[in-house]
Amino acid sequence: MGLSLGLDFGTSALKGIVIDPQGQTQYQQRLPLADPTSPQQWQAGLWQLLGAIPANVCNHIHHIGIAGTSGTVLLTDNTGQPVAPVLMYNDHQGGFLLPELKHYAPENHLVCSATSSLVKLFWYHHQGINLRDKYLLHQADWLGFLLHGKLGISDEHNALKLGYDPGSRTYPNWFQNLPFAVHLPQVLIPGTPVSRIQPSIAQQFHLPPDCQIHAGTTDSIAAFLASGAQRIGDGVTSLGSTLVLKLLSDQRIDDPRTGVYSHRLGNLWLVGGASNTGGAVLQHFFTKEELLHFSAQIDPNIPLDLDYYPLLKPGERFPINDLNLAPRLDPRPENPVQFLHALLTAMARIEAQGYQVLQNLGAPPLQRVFTSGGGSSNSTWQTIRQQILGVPVCVSAQQEAAWGVARLAQSDGVA
Repeated sequence: MGLSLGLDFGTSALKGIVIDPQGQTQYQQRLPLADPTSPQQWQAGLWQLLGAIPANVCNHIHHIGIAGTSGTVLLTDNTGQPVAPVLMYNDHQGGFLLPELKHYAPENHLVCSATSSLVKLFWYHHQGINLRDKYLLHQADWLGFLLHGKLGISDEHNALKLGYDPGSRTYPNWFQNLPFAVHLPQVLIPGTPVSRIQPSIAQQFHLPPDCQIHAGTTDSIAAFLASGAQRIGDGVTSLGSTLVLKLLSDQRIDDPRTGVYSHRLGNLWLVGGASNTGGAVLQHFFTKEELLHFSAQIDPNIPLDLDYYPLLKPGERFPINDLNLAPRLDPRPENPVQFLHALLTAMARIEAQGYQVLQNLGAPPLQRVFTSGGGSSNSTWQTIRQQILGVPVCVSAQQEAAWGVARLAQSDGVA
């Protein structure tokens, strides 16, 4: 029986799920990540998780896929050793270099964003790093390299924010004019086999020598693949630290002015965007116990909209693309139940605004929404969202992005 292992590296935890060919979970594990910017901790977590899988399960794992946070990048030397700080998905310190980048990129291109992978590459260049003999890798790329040993392999989903064009399946011609030389990753269709696992690692963790490591994907797309969404007009909202929307469309839509971009998924497109609001804001004000306790006291049938825009700091990506957008969290009710009610309502309103932006740009009408991530277990929030979205809202068939990337690796890629 050939099993598939999916690994999902998030901002606070590493999750691993082993599934059989029927999609049934045979093993799962969750490990904390104290510092999501540390490649050393990524590697230690990877080895720890592989070491925890029982040998009688490891012996049958023939496929491994990895999902990482979209837009998290690092530089390595030609041995794969990191040589510069990791820049996380939401890092926008290179935003001041956008005018320089815009000398090369077409107007309103996806990379013309303060958090794009390409602007982060410009930031590394601005720091005086000689890029000529360096490799730019995404989080999932580097973790895959640890397993298969082939440096400089990426996938279409992670490479999108670097500037790779999934329509033509090439880097654009204007890349030849960039003011630096660097090793850009070879880009594969997500889920396609890259190489067998390195023999020493197979032996160390009791994995079959012919275990294949597959091209990865991003965490939000892995969550979409796990959801059960499959029809045009199906949306998936990931309620994690941030709020991520994906809508299955027959049309490709890219509009950096509103933070909208499209990932290729077979012959269709996943159109979406990511807001900086989400669970991290809720956890800033409430403990997990308080969220459960106060949510149970909310009457979702009594609307409470205080015109909030819940952010932890200024700056938003979608549905408003504004680096300076200020949080709106006033007036704050003295009653914590009312405060939570207002926060949940505001996030649902931002979600609805996001799907409306997608439709205004030409995406198909929203038919139903699948929900994944930690917030999907909050039934009060789900009721509020359904009222504001105006379509059926349901919990995803599978909650974990690790399950989605395991299934992707098992399928040998999305054609």
